Amino acid sequence: MSDEVVVKAKNLTHVYSNGVVALKNVNLEIRKGEFIAIIGHNGSGKTTLAKHINGLLKPTAGEIFVHGMDTRKATVSEIARKVGYVFQNPDHQICMRTVWEELAFGPRNLGFSEEEVNKTVKETLALFNLEKYSDVHPFLLGKADRLRIALCSVLTMRPETLVVDEPTTGQDMRQSYEVMETLKKLNGEGKTIIFITHNMRLVAEYARRAVIMSDGGILLDGSVEEVFSNTEVIARAQLKPPQITLLASRFKQLFYDKTPLTVNDFCSKIEPLLGKPSQR
Repeated sequence: MSDEVVVKAKNLTHVYSNGVVALKNVNLEIRKGEFIAIIGHNGSGKTTLAKHINGLLKPTAGEIFVHGMDTRKATVSEIARKVGYVFQNPDHQICMRTVWEELAFGPRNLGFSEEEVNKTVKETLALFNLEKYSDVHPFLLGKADRLRIALCSVLTMRPETLVVDEPTTGQDMRQSYEVMETLKKLNGEGKTIIFITHNMRLVAEYARRAVIMSDGGILLDGSVEEVFSNTEVIARAQLKPPQITLLASRFKQLFYDKTPLTVNDFCSKIEPLLGKPSQR
């Protein structure tokens, strides 16, 4: 992670036309190379914040800069060159007749040459083993595959920052981990990953930072260990950390240095205290 700030929100407020105040004076900085989860109950403001990061929504008050661009002045297409956004419902962004054309649509609009388009589409299809669907209409596929196609169609534009709203919707456990492992790989290559999720286990296993939102504001922002350790705020946000973290909270004196987020974390800490099992 570098010191470069790619998202900077200052007193960001958004009021919808029906009068609903979705964001209230949000202050947030995200640096290049972060892997950050935005969590909170339904209606907490997560998706509204995400749509400000890619310019789909403009601030009612306050400001947000993305890769140095003031989103109040920059166009959505200008921001799309830097920020990719994957909707929670893939059907809201799929618009072409074949998977290949869907993935080619974005880079063509950004002015990629046909050689570049072909190269990036082939490479991105291979990421998820979707080559066999190249000539298939996206809406003939299941929701899990449509979500992957929506993700791929954003990746072909080669954004530096990727915002994914509920990346594992409609996926089984194996598919969920495949998607998250791909996001982890992209993060390892230097991309900033921002994902919205209700799955606290995925937050524990993949994110390095978590932001809890509630009623349009930020309740807590810190490392995943810090956030999941704060049981009072977690409860206020109507969230539940992973079961293993809840178990570890019953033995705080054993985990004063680091809150376990996974079973492996828990075992690596407690096994030395138990000693080797007796041989029989």
